[in-house]
Amino acid sequence: MDLSDLVPALAFLAVFSRELLWVSAAGIFLSSLDDLAVDLAWLLRVAFRRPWTLPPEPATPGRFALMVPAWDEAAVIGPMLARVCATVPDPDLRIFVGVYPNDPGTRAAVAAVAATSGGRVQAVLTAKPGPTTKADCLNHLWRAVLAHEDATGVRFKAVVLHDAEDIVDPGSFALYDRHMPALAMVQVPVLPLPDRSADRLSRWVSGHYCDEFAEAHAKDMMVRGVLGAPVPSAGVGTAIDRNVLALLAGADGAPFDATSLTEDYEIGHRIHRMGGKGRMVRARIGGRLVATRACFPATVAEAVRQKSRWLTGIALSGWDRLGWDGSLATRWMLARDRKGLFTACVAVLAYGAAVLVVAQMLLRALISRDSGVDLPPLLGGSASLLPGFLLFNALLLGWRLLLRAGFTARAYGLAEGVRAVPRALLANAINFLAALKAVDRYRTTVETGRVPDWDKTSHRFPDDAEVRVNG
Repeated sequence: MDLSDLVPALAFLAVFSRELLWVSAAGIFLSSLDDLAVDLAWLLRVAFRRPWTLPPEPATPGRFALMVPAWDEAAVIGPMLARVCATVPDPDLRIFVGVYPNDPGTRAAVAAVAATSGGRVQAVLTAKPGPTTKADCLNHLWRAVLAHEDATGVRFKAVVLHDAEDIVDPGSFALYDRHMPALAMVQVPVLPLPDRSADRLSRWVSGHYCDEFAEAHAKDMMVRGVLGAPVPSAGVGTAIDRNVLALLAGADGAPFDATSLTEDYEIGHRIHRMGGKGRMVRARIGGRLVATRACFPATVAEAVRQKSRWLTGIALSGWDRLGWDGSLATRWMLARDRKGLFTACVAVLAYGAAVLVVAQMLLRALISRDSGVDLPPLLGGSASLLPGFLLFNALLLGWRLLLRAGFTARAYGLAEGVRAVPRALLANAINFLAALKAVDRYRTTVETGRVPDWDKTSHRFPDDAEVRVNG
């Protein structure tokens, strides 16, 4: 076939590509303006402020109840509890672990640690076999906390939330104690541990969580605090004032909505709506950032599964459940939380448009060289605004990547900061697949009216070497 026969098809593709570029560029531009506004707020209100001044230590140390919901966690719950008991010296700390009657492995692992914990660890058996929802398990734990108070006559100052795979920072309890009751909820940062196995893909998948959390918990959550917007709980490393949680529980004794996929995210908004103040607290003790560390999914399938649950609960069900109430800052942050589906689709459109443009550039070079046929400019004529618009978007993208690399480097070192730039491509792909799955999950939930079960991912507890390297 003569290459000149491709001219009509290329002319059509040129028009199609230009329209696709305009659509994706417009979407990227709108999202980038939103991100840029947060960046400016961070630069003006957070970045150059003096370090956070810790409130004084209370005269009498507070008592804390640590709640850990555990379904199918036999592989990690034992080491996690043993580490807490070994590293947190407070003898008044009580750890309540939610277990299920049809999960003997987890129950046995908890019982083994409880037997040597001096009464600090208590297993709480749920009424129904698992999996229920995580929120349902947390409600059982809350009722166990109240029962313990009734039996001992001593009230807890706050309830702390953690997952079965977490490395609980011993310094976090001192931060909670200092900031409560002035704050109704205190959140410490979450630092995912990069996978250091020989599997290159696993290292990249786990690494993209490092990039996202490093930026979100050092910038976005801090901006929410200074703007007076709700600070959502991460579900781990979260302390909630005991009296505030009792108000949220109401007469039915259930502070967590058992029909929610993202009860942790929602409870931060509910605390804010009732007048309580939540904040992300970043502090260093002995030069070390107080943070919750944990291994995150290291395979694409597990990452998509986890993120689809987050998107379903926050961007879709959260729209139904929380609406758009609140101040301008609150509504802005709600919009940011819910734009994940939009940005995931826009990113894929942009990648598709880029592939089309590159392919056409190659074909045009062949046709022009072999047949001398002149084709109209791919991005329009000299008067077209598209090239300039794309260049401006490229500059915004460069800023975004530079900022993300900087936050990652600050948390994990220069090498990981450099890797954050190419990892952004993998992150976009995972987020797009998660968006597709989230829409399907939400559709199924709406059609059936059925409360989704606890669709958790598998977990791994890090060894001591990983903790030392990343701690």
